[in-house]
Amino acid sequence: MRIIGGSGSVRPRRVALLTQCAVAAVALLTLTAATSPPDTGPRVPADPAAVVREWNAIATDTVTAALGPRPSGQAAVWQGFVSVAVYNAVVGIEGGYTLYKWRERGPAGASSAAAAATAAHDVLLTYFPASRERLDTAYADSLAALPAGPARDRGVRYGKRAAARVVGLREGDGRFADVPFTASPAPGVWRPTPPAFQPFIDTWLARLRPLLLTSPRQFRPGGPPALSSAAYAADIRELKVMGARTGSGRTARQTETALFFGGNLVAQVQTAVRDHAARHRLGIARTARLFAAVNASAADAVVTAWDAKLHYAFWRPVTAIRLAGTDGNPATTPDPAWEPLLPTPPHPDYIAGHTTVAAAVTRALTGVLGTSRIDLDVPSEITGTTRYYRTADDFNQDVVDARVWAGVHSRTADVDGRRAGTRLAAWALDHYFRPVAGHGTTG
Repeated sequence: MRIIGGSGSVRPRRVALLTQCAVAAVALLTLTAATSPPDTGPRVPADPAAVVREWNAIATDTVTAALGPRPSGQAAVWQGFVSVAVYNAVVGIEGGYTLYKWRERGPAGASSAAAAATAAHDVLLTYFPASRERLDTAYADSLAALPAGPARDRGVRYGKRAAARVVGLREGDGRFADVPFTASPAPGVWRPTPPAFQPFIDTWLARLRPLLLTSPRQFRPGGPPALSSAAYAADIRELKVMGARTGSGRTARQTETALFFGGNLVAQVQTAVRDHAARHRLGIARTARLFAAVNASAADAVVTAWDAKLHYAFWRPVTAIRLAGTDGNPATTPDPAWEPLLPTPPHPDYIAGHTTVAAAVTRALTGVLGTSRIDLDVPSEITGTTRYYRTADDFNQDVVDARVWAGVHSRTADVDGRRAGTRLAAWALDHYFRPVAGHGTTG
């Protein structure tokens, strides 16, 4: 069922039951273990773009299965790798847009669908070899659905080169590097949070070489408010009331919003973009470009967020509220028993990964689509509902509010994340995935 609107656009269910389900799961940026819906539309020769959508779904399932319920932004990175490889494989044949860090155009008459499937398969197999059987089966099915012959063979060979190019570009990029978190506990400084008290997860994301930006700190925001400031006290007061697990000031609708965005944001985005591309009947080149712009921007949004988290190391709401007696601000008061609606992910508050990624995604969408109307049906595995978002502003506002009402982020961390994500994606689209002058494309 499709519900229209922004924060009011969700199909209501019993909030108490939803809360129990969500609290039992880890509230995370990207990785609640869920399987992407298989319904990505039938692939027929008249719709080669369906191959791109299908392999996006396969990538989502592969990444999620490999990483499990890991509260990190890592999933966006892998989606970015796959999407830019598919983009090169398709655009190198179809034309219309500038290639991503590559100059090798595809052979005339090659099958861009075969190239797309091959590029996605090879990138995923490189990074997730344990999924070989499933990936090989899906790949065989993709090729079997395409006419055999020289066009398919040329597409396969070009897709392999496109994948190898991206894999080569990412060598030595800092993945899984040992990046220690050395800040000592003090007022305002992050430390492990209840209930699991996990260490800062995936600190290497803060030093990962971006896909598009010049450095992880290129769009680093100015920092959280001082503990002594009125702005900080306002954040804490709002969180104590609106983010509490019990006795909060939230309406049922606000609680539903918090739960709706309490899980796998990257998977939510993939499903929504696949649906958008299918409903609008985007051709294969436009579909590949849409996914590349969205997912490369999302990957760099994660890097930007993690850079700020590591640099500022600002404490989470649950710590700030319980230890408010140590912050030196007379306008805050401690509540040692306070608990957030959702479990706190194991990394610092500032900036919020969810809002940074969401803003980067919507800015990439509006830039590629050429309109502020994003027209997205967004699902949630936590609530089992789907919301329709007409505009980027509606979507971003709900994500900002959701993370406050979940009790896991301050509003400042959310708003500054949204601003950083918007800025980085706007810069990215000025430099990548650009139309070729004088070359129209409907593909």
